[in-house]
Amino acid sequence: MILIDQLTFQRYEDISANVKPERLKVFITKAQDLDLKPFLGRTLYFDFIKHFNEDGTIKDDAPQHYKDLLNGSEYLNKRGHIVLYEGLLPTLLYFAFSRFIEADAIRYTSTGPVQKQADQSIRLSPAELSKLVQQQRSVANAHANEVQKFLRDHRDDFPLWEDNGKNRTARQSGPRIRAVDKSDFNYPGGSYSQTNYLPLTDN
Repeated sequence: MILIDQLTFQRYEDISANVKPERLKVFITKAQDLDLKPFLGRTLYFDFIKHFNEDGTIKDDAPQHYKDLLNGSEYLNKRGHIVLYEGLLPTLLYFAFSRFIEADAIRYTSTGPVQKQADQSIRLSPAELSKLVQQQRSVANAHANEVQKFLRDHRDDFPLWEDNGKNRTARQSGPRIRAVDKSDFNYPGGSYSQTNYLPLTDN
């Protein structure tokens, strides 16, 4: 089950009509599993998606605060200021869009991975492609900040949400060093064993 589709994309970005819905679905699924789930936290995420139909629409009898989380709402914060919250959709969409851009430059064929080329077009360099991906993830993170603010302002409605460092690190882009091996290898001028290394994990 996916929460957004090609029609949702057309509300925010001008993507080619030649993009097959099933191909786009792959990146939406990845964004839900690898970006949205860690950001919301597994407990809240799984309780949230229980209130969706198989076609990705939210159920009529879903709690109002889940409908507001998804679709957005206008509300008064604790300071009495009006807040216009856009909803969760643009966050998920731009996470999926960044993954689509990054992967769409490469196609896997029976003879191995290839880069797409077309007449009358100039292929982006790896650095330019990386910059474009980072730009889209920055947009996703900006929307994610608004989701986080909405959850904080409605903390009583979302007891399953855990506001901690994992929410923030889950949506950082690129590889991250999660742990450093404290061995002689890491100290300048010291002796070291060539079996020691800096473990790079994504846990």
